[in-house]
Amino acid sequence: MQPAARSTKGVARMGWLWWVGGALVLGILEMLSLDLVLIMLAGGALAGAAAYGLGAPVWVQIVVACVVAVILLATLRPWLLRHLKSRIPLEETNAAALVGRDAVVLSTVTLEGGRVKLAGEVWTARTETSEALAPGVQVRVARIDGATAVVGPAA
Repeated sequence: MQPAARSTKGVARMGWLWWVGGALVLGILEMLSLDLVLIMLAGGALAGAAAYGLGAPVWVQIVVACVVAVILLATLRPWLLRHLKSRIPLEETNAAALVGRDAVVLSTVTLEGGRVKLAGEVWTARTETSEALAPGVQVRVARIDGATAVVGPAA
């Protein structure tokens, strides 16, 4: 027996290991991304491993993996996202969490600038209109533009 033929047989017998290893790597990467795409691809890789276990040639394994991944992406992922979003309310974080909050004007706020106390911190601020807001006035944050709070009178 030729050494090259023997090593090829050993690699061919490990085909399932490549599929499962790929699925594990995709599963680990999914834990970092949390967008439910890579886990669907991992499902396709496991289907490829199953096709290998049934004795399918490599091209069939690849087709099975791709078809299963596409089916999972088209059916299971939207269903999971819909149920995940309905069960867990999305919490705004960072600057987005400040929109709609009240602040107190520290120095007169105009279109050009000013300062407000927002969530216990001093922020640069400006108004959306030409109206000047005097110190001590309660305002509401309309949006965050970079590191500047765009404010208007509190309703």
